[in-house]
Amino acid sequence: TSQRTLDLGVKYSPVEACLPFKLTLGNLIEACELGADTLVQARGTGICRLGYYAKGQEQILHDLGYNEAHFLTLDVSHHKFLSILQLIRSMCNNAPWPKIISTFFFGIGKLFALDKIEEVVQKVRAVELEKGSANRIYRQAVKDIEEAREGKEVKKITREYIDKLNQVVKDPKADPVKVGIVGEIYVVLEPFANMDIEVELGKLGVEVKRHLSLSRWVKYSFFLNPLGIDEWKEVHKAAMPYLKRDVGGDGWESVGEKVIYAREGYDGIIHLLLFTCIREIVAENIMPSTKEDIPVLTVLCDEQMARAGMITRLEAFVDLLKFRRRRRR
Repeated sequence: TSQRTLDLGVKYSPVEACLPFKLTLGNLIEACELGADTLVQARGTGICRLGYYAKGQEQILHDLGYNEAHFLTLDVSHHKFLSILQLIRSMCNNAPWPKIISTFFFGIGKLFALDKIEEVVQKVRAVELEKGSANRIYRQAVKDIEEAREGKEVKKITREYIDKLNQVVKDPKADPVKVGIVGEIYVVLEPFANMDIEVELGKLGVEVKRHLSLSRWVKYSFFLNPLGIDEWKEVHKAAMPYLKRDVGGDGWESVGEKVIYAREGYDGIIHLLLFTCIREIVAENIMPSTKEDIPVLTVLCDEQMARAGMITRLEAFVDLLKFRRRRRR
């Protein structure tokens, strides 16, 4: 995803569409330009515009003349595990189920490995003496995991890179400010959409934590939720005094996570939300009314967002958190 991706998405999307719609449309257009003959997009039900993405984007692509690409959809509301396996099989000339399943779990293993390494990176960034060391190690880890061809190799690479990160020279006097990231899942996880906010916070000596990750989503959505295990049970319970029901997207979770981060002793929270997303706007308006004494910085993400402005806001917010911590001591 690049600036050109965003420019294409903005040019051909409805003006009121949210940032993920515009960016994923740009991704699909660029894929067609590169000769893709099959496109995949999510669909589903629920109180979020995600369910309309596939139909709207397919029509836009047809209007642009990309009629030869076969458009497939992945149901993320019901039977996710079976839906994605059937989708993969349909794109693999009906390969045998054992091969499909084993390959799928191999891919999931890579996903879990990347998230495991990234958790360590987020801690090291805040205290490393040579800024950028953790990022360089992580980029190489991504490359090596991508090239791995066996599960054992992925596990070995994961251990090696976690060891490398633990060996990074750290500032013994560092006492990093701790910030939790909450908000809509796409902008929380997509570095281009949030302008590498986790990296920028690391440069400012901030230790970042976020509960949202692709591996967590896969773990619960595919395997545990169908068994009746609610991944957000504790978070929803924490949100109940302020918001008693799901409002769509990740709005309910954002409110509950503020309470959880406050209990865990974090210094502040950054709330990433989409311009025009009513679910996160509901959460944004509830945030100042909760009794938990923890500062929240709201960052609205859309095509008008500029890196310089965001960094200035982050610097001011981090200064505030450091001052607040000194006063409390």
